Amino acid sequence: MSGTNGKKPPLRAEKRYGTATKRTKPAPNKVAKPKPKRQKTASAGGNGRIRGAFGALLRWIARLIWKVTSRTALVCALILGAAVVYTATTLPDVASLLDARTRGSVTLIDREGEIFAWRGDQYGGQITASSVSKHLKHAVVATEDKRFYRHFGISPRGVASAVRINLSEGRGPLSGHGGSTLTQQTAKLLCLGVPFDPETWDSEAAYEADCRRTTIWRKAKEAIYAMAMEARFSKDEILTIYLNRAYLGASARGFQAAAQRYFGIDAANLNPAQSAMLAGLLTAPTRLAPTNNLQRSQDRAATVVRLMYEQEYLTTAERDQAWENPATLSKAAEKRAGGYFADWVMDTAPSFLTRETTEDVFLYTTLDQRLQTAAEDAMKLIFETKVREGSLAQAAIVVMSSDGAVRAMVGGRETKVSGAFNRASMAMRQTGSAFKPFVYGAALDLGFTPNATVVDEPWCMDVPGSGEYCPKNYTKDFKGRVTLAQALAQSLNIPAIRVSESVGRENVGRVAEDFGIESDLAVGPAIALGTSESTLIEMTGAYAGILNGGQSVRPYGLTELRLQGDDAPLIGKEGGLGERVITEQAARSLTWMMHQVTETGTGQRAKLPDRQTAGKTGTTQAARDAWFIGFTADYVAGVWMGYDDNTPLTGVTGGGLPAEIWRETMVRVHEGLPARALPMDAPLKAVAPAPQAQERKKKRKLDDRAERVLIDVLRNLLDKN
Repeated sequence: MSGTNGKKPPLRAEKRYGTATKRTKPAPNKVAKPKPKRQKTASAGGNGRIRGAFGALLRWIARLIWKVTSRTALVCALILGAAVVYTATTLPDVASLLDARTRGSVTLIDREGEIFAWRGDQYGGQITASSVSKHLKHAVVATEDKRFYRHFGISPRGVASAVRINLSEGRGPLSGHGGSTLTQQTAKLLCLGVPFDPETWDSEAAYEADCRRTTIWRKAKEAIYAMAMEARFSKDEILTIYLNRAYLGASARGFQAAAQRYFGIDAANLNPAQSAMLAGLLTAPTRLAPTNNLQRSQDRAATVVRLMYEQEYLTTAERDQAWENPATLSKAAEKRAGGYFADWVMDTAPSFLTRETTEDVFLYTTLDQRLQTAAEDAMKLIFETKVREGSLAQAAIVVMSSDGAVRAMVGGRETKVSGAFNRASMAMRQTGSAFKPFVYGAALDLGFTPNATVVDEPWCMDVPGSGEYCPKNYTKDFKGRVTLAQALAQSLNIPAIRVSESVGRENVGRVAEDFGIESDLAVGPAIALGTSESTLIEMTGAYAGILNGGQSVRPYGLTELRLQGDDAPLIGKEGGLGERVITEQAARSLTWMMHQVTETGTGQRAKLPDRQTAGKTGTTQAARDAWFIGFTADYVAGVWMGYDDNTPLTGVTGGGLPAEIWRETMVRVHEGLPARALPMDAPLKAVAPAPQAQERKKKRKLDDRAERVLIDVLRNLLDKN
C-alpha cells in the first residue's frame, strides 16, 4: 500500500447522496411491456364525477348525523343524569316508605283470644331484606327479577324481550309483559312518589289504578325514578321497600302480613314451599290467593320452586322436599270462620274505627269458633241430604247465649265469604207464627195461665177500613175449646187472634218491642199471626229474653275495641241484658208452653235426645218464609229458610227443614255439655168439670146476676121513698 506510509487507509462509508458515483450491479436486460392505453370517454368521466359527488354527500350526511346524534345523546344523557340526581335528592329515607297505607287494618279475635278474621289493609309490621327468611328473599328475586343485583334499575334486555313477546302474541309493545325490574316495580308501588290525596282522587282504587297505568311517558318517569332509587338506596333497601309494600291478596299488604294471614307465622320463619307460594302471588294476588283456591296457589308455587332451583337457590333435596310437601293454610286461614259474623260486628262498631279507620284496630268478639263450625256443618248436612239438587233456597242461623252474646252466625249457604248479603242480620222477613210467643207472653203477664181456655171455631170480625176479617188455621180445621198451651203447641191462628184481641193489640206490640223487635209492627188483628217483618237476629234475641226470665236482651258481638299498642279499650261491650218486659213467673210459664211445642206440637223435629228444648215454628203466607227459633238452658238458636226473591217454598214449613237444621246445630253445639233443666214452671193440672156441673155453674151465675139486679131495684125504690 504505497503512499500510505505503511498505514491502512481509514474505512469510509460511501456517500448516499451527492455527486459520488454509486457502484451498482448491472440489471438484467428486460423487455418492457407496453401498458394498454385507457381510452377516455365523455360518459365515463361524467359517471365518476357523479359517484364522487354522491359519496361526498353521503359522507357529509353521515358526519352531520353523527354530530347531531352524539350531541343530542350527550344532552339527553346530561338531562337524564340531572333528572336522576334531582329525583334521588327528593327521596325520603327508607323507613318512611315502608308503610304508606291510607287505611288501617282490623283484626278480629274470638272469645278464646284467637284471630279468626281480618278486614282493611292488613300490615304485619316492618321487615327488612336481612330479617326475612332467605328462602323468601330468593323466591322473590328468582320470580320477579333474576338480574336484580346486576342492573342499575332498568334492564334493556328485559324490556326488549317483553316487547318481542307482546308483539308475537298480537298485543301492543307495552301491553302485557312489561319487562320491569324489581326496582321499577317498587317505584310503581310507591306511585313514583306521588301520595294519595282524597281531594284529588275519587277513591283510593282510582289512585292505585292510575299508578298502574302503562304509557310511554309513565314508563320513562318510572325508569328515572327507578335509577334514582338505585342511586340513593342499596339493593337490599330497595328489596326491603318491596317486601313491605307488595299486595298479596286477602287484604294483606307486605310479606309479613301475608305470612301471618295464610300461615300464622312470621316472614322470618318461612320455609321454601311457603316462600314460593307467597312469591307466586305477586302476579295475580286475588286470583292466586290460597284462601280462594289452594290448589291453584300450590301449582304456581311449584313453578317458583323450579325457578329457585334453576337459579341455584335450592339444592335438589330442598326442591324435592318443597314439591312433595307444598304449603298449606293455617287452621284460622283454612276455616275462614265467621265471615258473616265479622261483617256484622264491623257494622255494629263506629265506621271511623272499622271500615274507614286509619289506625290498626283489634276487635275482641263473642264468636265461638266451635259453635260456628257446628252451625255451618249442620246447614251443609241438611242441604246435601234433604234439599233437592239445584235448589236456590237459602237459610240463615244465629246461635247466642241467653244474655245476647252471639256465638255463631251463618248468613247463607255459602259460608266462606266476606262482604256478602247477610240473611241473618239484613233480611227483613215476615215472622209468621214465630211471633205468637209474644201474644201469649202478654196474656201471661196480665194474669192468664197456660191452662186458660179459648175457643177455636169459625170466627169473623169487622176491621175498620178493611171490612170483615175471617182468620183460618193452617190445617183448615177447628179444635174447639183449647188451653193456651195447646193453642201455642198446635200453632192455632184463631185462638192467637182471640187472645191478642182480649189482652189488647197494643200490649202485644209493647211486649214484642220491649223484647227487641225494632221494626215497625203491623196494625190490625193479623199482628198476632206475624205479618210484621223482622230479622233473624232480632227474633233470636227476643227469644233469649224469654229464656233469661223475661228480661230484654240486646244481641252483641263486640266486647272490646282497642287500637294497636294501647292497653286500655277504646270501646267496651254494647249489648246484653236490659229492662224487664214480663214477670219472671210469666216467662217461666211461657217457657213451659214453648217446651210443649217441641214435645207434642209442631216443633217435634227439633226435639233433642238428651235435654229439654223449647221453641216455636213459623210459616208465613204461601210458605215464603219458614222459621224455627228455640232454646235450651244453655243456648238460643234461630233458623230461617226461604228464597231471596220471595218465591214460595215447596213442601217446607217451620216444623220441617228449619227445625231439622236447628236440631243438627244444637246437637253439635251441646256436644260435651251436661244437660240442664229449662227454667220453667208447669201449671197445676185443672180438672175439667162435668157437663152437668157446667150447666149448674152457668145457672148459678145467672141466678146471682138476677139477684143482684133485684137488689139494685129495691135499693132505688127505698132511696126514692
